[in-house]
Amino acid sequence: MAVCPACSAQRPKIVYPQEAQACFERRAKIQFPEEIDMSALPLSGIKILDLTRVLAGPLSAQMLGDLGAEVIKIERPGTGDDARAFGPPYLTDPEGKANNNNSFYLCANRNKKSVTVNIAKPEGQAIIRALAKDVDVFMENYKVGDLKRYGLDYETIKAINPGIIYCSVTGFGQTGPYAPRAGYDAILQAMGGLMSVTGHIDGEPGEGPMKVGPSIVDYMTGMNTSIGILSALYHRDANDGQGQHIDVCLFDTVIASLSHWLQIYLVNGKMPPRRGTWGNGGMPAGVFRCTDGELMLVVGNDGQFQRTCAVLGEPELANDKRFVKNNDRVVHGKEIMAIFAGLFLKKPVAYWLEKLEEAGVPSGPINNFEQVFSDPHVQSRGMRVKVDHPFEPDLSLIRNALTLSETPIKNYRAPPLLGEHTQEVLGDKLGYDAGKIEQLKQQGII
Repeated sequence: MAVCPACSAQRPKIVYPQEAQACFERRAKIQFPEEIDMSALPLSGIKILDLTRVLAGPLSAQMLGDLGAEVIKIERPGTGDDARAFGPPYLTDPEGKANNNNSFYLCANRNKKSVTVNIAKPEGQAIIRALAKDVDVFMENYKVGDLKRYGLDYETIKAINPGIIYCSVTGFGQTGPYAPRAGYDAILQAMGGLMSVTGHIDGEPGEGPMKVGPSIVDYMTGMNTSIGILSALYHRDANDGQGQHIDVCLFDTVIASLSHWLQIYLVNGKMPPRRGTWGNGGMPAGVFRCTDGELMLVVGNDGQFQRTCAVLGEPELANDKRFVKNNDRVVHGKEIMAIFAGLFLKKPVAYWLEKLEEAGVPSGPINNFEQVFSDPHVQSRGMRVKVDHPFEPDLSLIRNALTLSETPIKNYRAPPLLGEHTQEVLGDKLGYDAGKIEQLKQQGII
């Protein structure tokens, strides 16, 4: 079996490029927004060589690509980014063949060019070094020390490109006893303390540590990575082209993200308890069951508490000495939450949400994903964007969360097929002719 370099499908035999030509022709029919004026985007002119895989690093590179940077994603020939094998759902190939364009990969790789290079071989390493000479940012998320074996570490790349911003994204960082370890989101949620304060309220059925649903540490690490890269680019431009090595890791990120929760421990030395859906400031706050479902309520101050009591038909509660001030309500949290729980059970969700909104009290429904994208506010904000993909010409993606008045992000290109831009990049960037590219293919370098 062989992998088609155009569509990534498994085929009994490939003699490139004849058998792949149909796939490339189909891909060529997709009209990408060539009219995009990249100069209108804030990172226009910035070039990024992206050797990251899975989620945190790719998310950061995607954010930078959305902002106008040219992102060249390096993938392994044949298999590509590890995320491509993380399971269904996969897009449906028009010819019904298996492919590696799944939801995990699609969420983090738009606005990039995919180039396949085998960095385990000297010829592949030479290609990476040649590309690195002309980029602003080099991103990688290999285990500490791995790229040094290939001559792709910071010191080597810096020697050929002194102004390079070299960003390493790992589970545990470049230093410390855990540095050599691999790190995945769920492991860092556990080790970083997030799971110790997440889950059902202590003493209630189902208590115990609980993982946050999505890979939230990966996402936060991706944001920190982007912040670090942007800061280093600014520093470089303000300091005579001085580059630097950025060390970002999931472990540091999850600890820093615990914020006010962790600060409680640093102030009094005590572990804050699990609070389930209870809020972390104003009280009462949490999920309340109604006659036909649940809603989330956050009473942020004493005025809101008084208005909520009125909405619930119990205005005298606001004068109860146990609940007059927010500090009192925190101390007597279980009592006020129990009282509110009984009151909310009297009416349906829609009734309470309408009354609470009229009273200026923050509340909201517990939406599933279908309800999220059906919400008129979400629709007005354009959180679902459409892109042309050869397997699905109207593919939905999640838009970048930034809204910029003068340099808006308006256009998105679909996550690339595996190796889709190998010929283009090696030809345009390195001057390789068709014969050299074909030779590298035959050798398994690309």
